Amino acid sequence: MSLSEVVAWGPAALFGGFLLIAAGVDAVRRKIPNWTVIGLIATYLAALALGLAPSTWPSALAAAAIAFGVTYPLYHFGFLGAGDTKLFTAVALFAGANHLLAVAVLTTLAGGALALGSIILRPKRALRGLTSRGRAEGAGRGIPYGVAIALGGIGTAMAIQGFFPSLI
Repeated sequence: MSLSEVVAWGPAALFGGFLLIAAGVDAVRRKIPNWTVIGLIATYLAALALGLAPSTWPSALAAAAIAFGVTYPLYHFGFLGAGDTKLFTAVALFAGANHLLAVAVLTTLAGGALALGSIILRPKRALRGLTSRGRAEGAGRGIPYGVAIALGGIGTAMAIQGFFPSLI
């Protein structure tokens, strides 16, 4: 592998690495480390400077603004954690406006699968504390949505690279 190939695949490897670390920590601790989000942003900026970014900076900023605009209210009302909002916004930089919907759909599907798996594996814990309004109160730590965001981001990146050509 030549140096130019290593440089070309470097941002993709860092993107996947930071997402896998964020997902792993979120699965265990239900917290996404800020340094993984900062690492993703720095990786995007480095890729942009090297001409290797998967999206243009206007498209990336638009996607990040949309992602933050959608996920911040979900955080504010307690449906997502702050780390989830930051992580999804950082992933949106890479996706750009052209692929943001794909990331959102894959993330939502992965989150739904995680929720369904949680209900199947631990039905008593999952259903404990449901109120008549349908909101869980004191029902546990919820779903590690950083895992779903990582799956959505990596899945979309793989589709863009041609690993799943029929996906997007």
